[in-house]
Amino acid sequence: MNMRIAGAQLPVTRNVAANVEQIRKAIEFARGQKADILLTPEGSLSGYTHEFDPAVVAVALEEVTRTASQAGVGLALGTCFVEPEDGQCYNQLRFYAPDGAYLGFHSKILTCGTLDDPPQGEINHYATTPLRTFEYMGVTVGGLICNDMWATPFATPGPDPHLLQQLSRMGAQVVFHAVNGGRGQSNVLQTIWNYHESNLRLRAMAGRVWVATVDNAYPTDQRCSAPSGLIDPNGDWSCRTEDTGAQHFAHTVELA
Repeated sequence: MNMRIAGAQLPVTRNVAANVEQIRKAIEFARGQKADILLTPEGSLSGYTHEFDPAVVAVALEEVTRTASQAGVGLALGTCFVEPEDGQCYNQLRFYAPDGAYLGFHSKILTCGTLDDPPQGEINHYATTPLRTFEYMGVTVGGLICNDMWATPFATPGPDPHLLQQLSRMGAQVVFHAVNGGRGQSNVLQTIWNYHESNLRLRAMAGRVWVATVDNAYPTDQRCSAPSGLIDPNGDWSCRTEDTGAQHFAHTVELA
């Protein structure tokens, strides 16, 4: 069985209309590549923030999902979203089939926080749900968001639950990973880049799963916080984008 995966390394801002335009361009790319599913970065629709207008994002979500279904492209869409059922805000990766059917969402579990007691940061702003898998075109897949993958030591108040390994044990063959990391030019950020890439490759290899990953590209003149592309179950890059600016990729994976 084959799955053609597209990914979009996009500039993500708090301007929802601008984000929609970037996602629409990515959907058009995925359509042209005959991709089965498109992955976008963390917060790519709403912006990476809990301070957004839920009504505006809900309308934008309808527009993006309609565009994708008309193009016959499924989505692993990164966005923050207030769920109407419980009124809580989640940092999500929302899954949609190529016909537009909504399959559910993964919420970021390892929300970032300081090591203070109590911790400060996004850990106080987003609700979470249990880890789960999704059936996509007959394939079991999973989703992770940024710190879920690597549990950065200075931004993770709790222990590392090795979520990718958990997804592997739950039967996932492909894990979609939406990222939105920090920017800058310091030596510390180079160390973080190395940590991110090493974790991506080693955890894919340990779990024996494909990992599709994309980062936020804003500001577009600075290197991203992590590489974007597709890693095979041996931990090798099957394809990879440039490290700066808006980039797209598409690659077909062969699955048992």
